[in-house]
Amino acid sequence: MTKKQLHIIQLCIGLILYLLFRGVGEKIPTSLPSPTPTVVQTLLPIEVATVSAVIDGDTIELTDKRWVRYIGIDTPETKHPNKGVECFGKESTQKNKDLVEGNTITMQRDVSETDKYKRLLRYVWVNDQFVNELLVREGYALQSTFPPDVRFADLFKEAAEDARINKRGLWNSCN
Repeated sequence: MTKKQLHIIQLCIGLILYLLFRGVGEKIPTSLPSPTPTVVQTLLPIEVATVSAVIDGDTIELTDKRWVRYIGIDTPETKHPNKGVECFGKESTQKNKDLVEGNTITMQRDVSETDKYKRLLRYVWVNDQFVNELLVREGYALQSTFPPDVRFADLFKEAAEDARINKRGLWNSCN
């Protein structure tokens, strides 16, 4: 058995143990690092791409012209034809720009490939920052779960609660 095979087996065992025992005992502290693509890549393939533009707080365009919608979150609208610019929409878009615009990202899908608008549905990391979670935890986005894409729903729920309790971002600025 090669070292790589042994490492993959160790990762799988760790993941299985985590899944079996998550929620047992004390609450997981919020200071734990976000799941990185290197940890979850054994579950589904990852893809590396470069962001050419930020459309809004939860949607980006890649250099190959594909659009990506972040899974599990929803940010206030800035370009909706009927809603106009919602409270904290500009700030959410700017935060997304600060994080990803012009950068190389790592993406991973959950169950669904695209949404009804043909945008790719993805979890996104820049460096080792889990963008979807960071936007929720810092109050730039709300948790928004749409089954079957629920792999990180509990993490996003905890992040949203943390942002709400600590009045971060939109929780401090919007009713």
